[in-house]
Amino acid sequence: MRNSVIHIFYSSIIVLAIITSACTKDSAPPTFGGFPTQIGEIFTYKCATSGCHNEASYKGAADLNLSSYASLFKGSNNGSPVIPFRSDFSSLCYFINTYADLGPKNSPTMPLYKSPLSREEVQTIKTWIDNGAPDINGNIMWSDNPNRKKYYVLNQGCDVVTVFDATTQLPMRYINVGNNSSVSESPHMIRVSPDGKYWYVIFVANNILQKYRTSDDSFVGEVSLGAYQNWNTITISNDGKRAYCVSWQTNSRLAIVDIENMTLLYNVGGGNFSDAHGVALNKTNDTIYITRQTGNYIFKIDTALNGFNEVAIDGSGIPNQTSSLDPHEIIFSPDGSKYFVTCQKSNQVRVMSTAGDVLLQTISTGLYPLEFAISSSKNKLYVACQDHPSTYPNIKGSVTVIDMTTYQSSNYSVGYQPHGIALDEANGYVIVASRNILNNGPTPHHTGVCGRNGFVNYFNINTMQLLSKKTEVASDPYSVAFRP
Repeated sequence: MRNSVIHIFYSSIIVLAIITSACTKDSAPPTFGGFPTQIGEIFTYKCATSGCHNEASYKGAADLNLSSYASLFKGSNNGSPVIPFRSDFSSLCYFINTYADLGPKNSPTMPLYKSPLSREEVQTIKTWIDNGAPDINGNIMWSDNPNRKKYYVLNQGCDVVTVFDATTQLPMRYINVGNNSSVSESPHMIRVSPDGKYWYVIFVANNILQKYRTSDDSFVGEVSLGAYQNWNTITISNDGKRAYCVSWQTNSRLAIVDIENMTLLYNVGGGNFSDAHGVALNKTNDTIYITRQTGNYIFKIDTALNGFNEVAIDGSGIPNQTSSLDPHEIIFSPDGSKYFVTCQKSNQVRVMSTAGDVLLQTISTGLYPLEFAISSSKNKLYVACQDHPSTYPNIKGSVTVIDMTTYQSSNYSVGYQPHGIALDEANGYVIVASRNILNNGPTPHHTGVCGRNGFVNYFNINTMQLLSKKTEVASDPYSVAFRP
C-alpha cells in the first residue's frame, strides 16, 4: 500500500512538470511595442537598446524613443523621423543607411558604435515606411480624422508641401506638387480656401495653378494660367469661387480662375502693369489690389477689369517707379477699412485708408519685411522680416507685431531668413518658416533628397516667447497656410 502511495505521488509530480513545461512553451510571442513583428525585431534588438533609443535613454538620444509605435510618432528633437508613405523624407532612413543606391546617407551611422544594419534590414524599414508605416494592426498614423486641423509649409527648393498636424506640430505627410518631375518648378505660394476644404499652389517655374483636398491632401486638378511663368502670389475670393494670381515680371500678368471648375477666365496685363507681386481683395471683393515690387505705389483694379489705376502709398500722390519703398505684400484689416503694405526697401509697413487710399501711418519693422499674418481676435498684425540682424548666434530675422488700432509695434528675433508666417490661434502659436538657404545659417540636423533643409519655429501667441522646439523640413520653406 505504501509503495502505491509513493508511486502515485511521483506520478503526480511528473504530470505537473509536463503541464508546466507545456504552458511555458505556449506563452504569447513578443508584441514589440505595437510595431509589425519584422520592424519591431529590428528596432528592439538593434535600436531601442540600453543607452540608446529606449524608454530609459531616449532623452539623451535626440529625444527619439523607438521602444513602441506610439513613442516613435511622438517625434524627436528635429520633428518626425518617420513620414508615412515617404521614406525619402524620413530622416531615420538617412542614419541607418550605408548603401548608396538606397538613398541619402547621414552621419553618424546608427546603431551607434555597432555593426550597421544589413541591406535587407534597411530595405525592410524603407518598404514599411513607403507602405504607410502601419502598426501591427495595419493602422496608419494620422489617417483617422479627415477634419484634422493642419498647417501647410510649402518648400520652394524641393517641389513639395510639408503637412503638419496642428495639435502636435509634427510633420505627418510630404506631398509632391507640380507636373514636371524632371525640372525644379519652384512652388512659391500656398493658400487654403476660406471654407478650409482645399489648398492651392502656384509656381515660379511653371504656368499652372494646382488644387488639393485638405481632408486627405489628394490632388483635385490643375489649370494653365497662360503662356507665362513667374507666378508668385494668389488670393481667393470670400466665397471660394475665384482665385486671382499674379505673375511678377516686366510685363506682369493677372490671371483670374474659376476654381470650382478649374478653368481660366481671364489673363490680362502688359503696359505699365509691371513688377507686380502681392495681391489682395477688398472686403466686398469688387476691387483687386496688387503691389508693385519696385517703386512707391500699388495697382488698384476693379474685378470687372475696366482699368488699372496707380496709388502712391507714400503720401505724395505721385507714382514713381524708382526703387524707394518697394511694396511687397498687402493685406486688409478684418473690417476692410484699411490695408497694410510691407515695404521691403524702406523697412516699413504703410497703413492706408481704403476710403480714398489715404496714408494713415508709417510703421518701422525689422529689416526686409515680407509676409503677413493677421489676428482678428487679438487685433494684431504679424510681419516676417527676413534679414533682421540678431545678437544671438544662428539667428537672422525677426517678426514684427503691430497693434492694428494704436500702430504700436514690437520686434522679436527668430529663425534664419524667416519668410512664411501663419497663426494657429486655437493652439496658441505663431508659426514661422525659415528658408535657411545661406551656408552661414544653422547647420541642418540632416541632409535629405533636396539638399540644405530649412526649419519651422513657434512663438507663444500670448507672450511672444520663442519656443525651444524647432522642426526641420525640406529645402527652402517659403510659404505657410493654416487649415482651421
